Amino acid sequence: MTTTYAALLRGINVSGHKRVPMADLRTLLSGLGHDDVVTHLQSGNAVFTSASDDEDAVARALEQAIEDRFGFTVDCVVRDGGYLRAVADACPFPADTLEGKQLHVTFFSAPVDPERLASLDPAGYLPEEFRLGDRALYLYAPNGLGRSKLAEALGRPALFKGVTATSRNWNTVVKLVELTRD
Repeated sequence: MTTTYAALLRGINVSGHKRVPMADLRTLLSGLGHDDVVTHLQSGNAVFTSASDDEDAVARALEQAIEDRFGFTVDCVVRDGGYLRAVADACPFPADTLEGKQLHVTFFSAPVDPERLASLDPAGYLPEEFRLGDRALYLYAPNGLGRSKLAEALGRPALFKGVTATSRNWNTVVKLVELTRD
């Protein structure tokens, strides 16, 4: 039996840094024994099928393959299609009435204790808001991520130390759900 996964690579192809061509990413995933590999955008989204039932092992193998091929480290989060659908379904914001640039999901490699976010005063960031979900954080930024003070606060390295975090806008989340549908 195979599982359909999405691999979310953190911080590649941004301002010319950590360049990973999508054709090379597809080749790496195929070389690791995965099938039906497709990529979405240039920002490190790949969908594939695999006989493995261990998301973390798939992520570690991909991280190692990228380091071996390109000589730099890229953190990866791998999630199956069912999880991605559950994240989309659990969205606490009215996603169908928002623009994709207004809503983002940060995917975590492990569960995040809500106490890590206790230092943030939600009232100080309104109208921006966030909600913690299952290994995911939903961010509503009505003026987009680039102008978001809350995104800046959530992006502090110490806040999620020891946990890989990578964000996608809502349009990408929806597309990944579509691509991972069995």
